[in-house]
Amino acid sequence: MSDYRSYLFCVADLPIRVSFSTKDANGIHLLPSFSPFAAFSVEGELFIDLVVDDSLQPVDKSHRERIRVCDTGNGDTIVDQTDDGGYQFIIKDIDGQECCLLIANSNFSKCRCALNGNEDQRTFGLNNALILCYAFAGSFRNTILVHASLVRQNGWGYAFIAKSGTGKSTHVGLWLRHLPGCDLMNDDCPIVRIIDGTPYIYGGPWSGKTPCYRNVKAPLGAVTRIDRASANSIEKLNPVNAFANLLPACSSMKWDKRIFDNICNIVTKIVETTGIYILHCLPDKEAAIICNRAISK
Repeated sequence: MSDYRSYLFCVADLPIRVSFSTKDANGIHLLPSFSPFAAFSVEGELFIDLVVDDSLQPVDKSHRERIRVCDTGNGDTIVDQTDDGGYQFIIKDIDGQECCLLIANSNFSKCRCALNGNEDQRTFGLNNALILCYAFAGSFRNTILVHASLVRQNGWGYAFIAKSGTGKSTHVGLWLRHLPGCDLMNDDCPIVRIIDGTPYIYGGPWSGKTPCYRNVKAPLGAVTRIDRASANSIEKLNPVNAFANLLPACSSMKWDKRIFDNICNIVTKIVETTGIYILHCLPDKEAAIICNRAISK
């Protein structure tokens, strides 16, 4: 690949290569949050091999079928499936600007993309392409992305899930201020991997509005859903309710049976090995203390 500049990363102990065409203005400056995950070399087969080349053209319409248009909250993503079982995505920003064309094979291990727009739009497009590739390639490697805020205490990772704006980050902030031995691992999109039957949770290069991009790992101690209430209480969920609460927080692709089945299997393993809770709470110190007392290892 003499006409490309290639960079290696290791995200949640999985190797990624991103290669930029030397004929384009794109480059590593579009991935500042990946710098803590830079690697000089990797062992074994690449998890994701992404080539960024603005000369890439969409797949001919006769060789792809429209699946749906997804509203991500930050813009629409148009999803087509190609004749060979792969996918084409057009990623738009909140203003409707087409920022990225992404074409992936069926297991998302080999991907190509073309970027468009100014530097901010290209950064948005490339990061969203990588998070898509990671989420769906991960399903084949016992790995999922979870929309959560993640705090570590005494070596264990505790993930908090909820609808946007409900108070994940607020509650984690209470742990950081009032409970000893805590640090923030990620504030939006940590990664869970099942390794030898045990779930581990990692910081990653995607962290929402909070710039927390840490190459750190911990065994998963618990997952807790935040539910705003007039009084503080916590309950451990039974397996059925635990699965029903955790699955919507995971990046998935319901229209692809293989990928969705893989993700469901990973969530099932987490439910089997990890406490899943719901915290009815106020945004106060007492809520953090009650939660910590119930879920901490």
